Amino acid sequence: EKPVVFKQELQNEEAKEGKQVRLTCELSKPGTLVKWMKGDTVLCASEKYELKQHGTVAELIIRDVKSVDA
Repeated sequence: EKPVVFKQELQNEEAKEGKQVRLTCELSKPGTLVKWMKGDTVLCASEKYELKQHGTVAELIIRDVKSVDA
């Protein structure tokens, strides 16, 4: 079985403080579990973070962006 690879790499995004930002990547195989991380910390769904996955596309939405989210 072929390894899962990124078809679309994660791109840098800019957002103003207090707004939200959407990070998206696309994988070569649908249904692959994606783990979003900031450094060594795994991000979990919360009021701050929304995680979505549809087929091969995974999204992370960060609400109320602050400078520490960079």
